[in-house]
Amino acid sequence: MKLRNVVGGVVAGAGLLAATNAALSRRAPPLEPALSGDQRTYRWRGIDVRYAEAGDEDDPDLLLLHGINAAGSNGEFREVFDELAEDYHVVAPDLPGFGTSDRPQLRYSAALYEDFVGDFVSEFDDPAVVASSLTAAYLVGADPDVSRMILVCPTERGGPEPKQWLRELIRAPLVGEAVFNLLGSKPSIRYFNADHGYADPTRVSEEWTDYEWLTAHQQNARFAPASFISGYLNSEVDLETALADVDVPVTLVWGRDSDLVPLKRGRELAEAADCRLVVFDDAKLLPHVEFPEQFLETVREDVGVPA
Repeated sequence: MKLRNVVGGVVAGAGLLAATNAALSRRAPPLEPALSGDQRTYRWRGIDVRYAEAGDEDDPDLLLLHGINAAGSNGEFREVFDELAEDYHVVAPDLPGFGTSDRPQLRYSAALYEDFVGDFVSEFDDPAVVASSLTAAYLVGADPDVSRMILVCPTERGGPEPKQWLRELIRAPLVGEAVFNLLGSKPSIRYFNADHGYADPTRVSEEWTDYEWLTAHQQNARFAPASFISGYLNSEVDLETALADVDVPVTLVWGRDSDLVPLKRGRELAEAADCRLVVFDDAKLLPHVEFPEQFLETVREDVGVPA
């Protein structure tokens, strides 16, 4: 095969990738907030972090911190946000690099998110905090002043041991964008939701799948997930030790069928740190989405309901 044919094939392939990436970008309109309520901005280290706020400010503060995945956003709390706002002053940010928040081309790290969580939570006076999955480890590691914690399937690990080559591949302007477009495709989103998100994938509406696709196709959407997928967002916190040192009540909420973060892990944490463990049957990593009424009951039991 002549060299010019090889070069021509590479150029043509690169052109096809560029055209495909551009077409997908054009299909994705600007992302609207996933949650109702007032839309606010918290300026943090030059990043505009957007958050939804609802409820009476005189009611107890309740912060909702979503987990991290390729299509993460505060929309994770879509099934409970409005109902919680009936009893609490509820605040739910999109973490930096996700949702409607700014997505600068940073090499995101666990330390960055731990710092953000600590700073954001400290803006409130002893709030109750719900934190999901990997973000729960950031909350525990930051150790801000809170009244209590409700941790949904907490874990220190969201990916493999850090792999620089993988992070840089996904960050790359042409191939990386194409790889992330595959990871953020609707078939991929449906696969991951069924594999470890939901025990019953039919509980996920097509409208929500559309929203997850849309958030994964915003400008610079791949940079925070690149660090997640490559292991750079794994927390160095040892949850057993750190939770044992927490001096406020902690409740662990777990889906019985969760395999990515199995219930066995929840039992180990509950025993080591003397935490309350609430298990939802027929649920996986997102029990608060699959069984919102049961989750609302758990929050009200723990936080209390204002008179």
